[in-house]
Amino acid sequence: MPLNDERPSSTSVAGSEDQSSDTESSDRCDSVTSSSDLECFRQSFTSRDSSKHSSPSSSPPKSVTLDEVMASVRDLSNLSLAHEIIVNPNFHFEQPNPPQNSFEKRVKDILHKAFWDCLESDLNDVPPEYENAIKLLEEIREILLSFLNPGANRMRTQIMEVLDIDLIRQQAENDAVDIQGLAGYIITVMGKLCAPVRDDEVKKLKENSGNICASLFPREIFRVLDLMKMDMVNFTIQSFRPELQKQSVEYERAKFQSIVERIPNALDHTTDWIKASLEEVMVSMPSARQSCSSEKGVRALPSPMLVLNTAYIRLLSGNNHKSVFPETLMTDEARFRELQHHLQLLQMVASVLLIVYSAIGEPISDLPVLAERLKKMTSILLEGMHNSDFDLPEALHNVGTQICCELNKSLTERNYPALPPNVQITLKGQISSIIQENNPIRTLVEGRVQQYLRSFLTLPNSHHTLPSMLGSLSLIQPELCALGASFVGLVNFNKQVYSPFYMGILKGLLFSDKPQEVATASNGSE
Repeated sequence: MPLNDERPSSTSVAGSEDQSSDTESSDRCDSVTSSSDLECFRQSFTSRDSSKHSSPSSSPPKSVTLDEVMASVRDLSNLSLAHEIIVNPNFHFEQPNPPQNSFEKRVKDILHKAFWDCLESDLNDVPPEYENAIKLLEEIREILLSFLNPGANRMRTQIMEVLDIDLIRQQAENDAVDIQGLAGYIITVMGKLCAPVRDDEVKKLKENSGNICASLFPREIFRVLDLMKMDMVNFTIQSFRPELQKQSVEYERAKFQSIVERIPNALDHTTDWIKASLEEVMVSMPSARQSCSSEKGVRALPSPMLVLNTAYIRLLSGNNHKSVFPETLMTDEARFRELQHHLQLLQMVASVLLIVYSAIGEPISDLPVLAERLKKMTSILLEGMHNSDFDLPEALHNVGTQICCELNKSLTERNYPALPPNVQITLKGQISSIIQENNPIRTLVEGRVQQYLRSFLTLPNSHHTLPSMLGSLSLIQPELCALGASFVGLVNFNKQVYSPFYMGILKGLLFSDKPQEVATASNGSE
């Protein structure tokens, strides 16, 4: 615990979604394992030389007791908290502050007022009643002691001597308690133990210590002590983060394994997620199936990393905001949702810009300032498009109207004629048609975005080396690069923690007693 010159620094910035990770991306895998690699692939799933946590498994169906449920809830809470501390360098706790006029705020204010009114009444009695005040002093003493480092024996002894509760009780019996003297000492100690950000708060306590009545002064002391306790929690988090990061993979895997062992069917959604990806990959492997057709009883198998990368990309593609996330991604669901929404917005912006630049061509081709203005304007008008109450057709209509205005302004400034009315109508119609099913422009952009993200996932050290950007995506290149880096960081860390679970699921899907179930969808597409 910090003492004097070891005071913790303030953590005043609210926890943000810094989603980048320093973990390296997985090695590039071949898209298809050849028949000669089949046995090695099987052995990678069935090897018995693995460690305890490298072969996770779920328990067979059984009834779950209340104790097991509560233990799983605790593990899940610890897992979520530890994961947030690990991946979010700005994570910290803040003092609870219920909204004004809320029920919680009113109840809290009523209870606090009742307590402090009772204390004031006790101290105004003749003779004064000090019992509640002494309990508060005892609580303050314990809080101050909790701030001390284990080796701060001299200050610990001093606090115990000055705030000797037995002695204070004897003084109270003789109406000789020096409330102002005790308050002054407490404030002095608080000044030595608080974080620098609280210096002004403690200074105000010192300045007002002689002007505030004895019944109200403890309230201000407790308010500042609550802030100091929050500072101490955040200081502890910052101190433990490096060590927690070192152990993060094993810790999260072990916590998740404990949940899986208690809860039946704890990996159902994860299994469905991987199975859907596996079926998608198998459908796209006609050449592999043909090449293996001469070898009876042997099926070509997709690379495990190809299946997983496809599964991760599926999380960002499409309109699956209502879908259930895999259990192994629950600690990062909010981050993946945010990336999904951002990517959908970028794809829509890229589609709009591709339509505009294809329709107008040379007169606006070398105007980067105009491109940025059109991109920013479109992004603002489409912000929140993932919300269920968002009127996307109306928003696209407004986008078309504003873009035509910007184009006419830019063209006339460069001595080009303004867009004819029929061209404006056509341009607005093309922009509005983006939301139609199988729209070719949107389909092209989405396909190229998926190709870009897939390349991002397969590049080694992808946070240092960026994949090449296809021409139609060049206008959103900075935003897409940043999104890709965040996405790869989340994916790589998730792979490190949960790959043993994924390999176990793939083993069950590929080498089960009914292997034809996976191949059915792919054979049907031929």
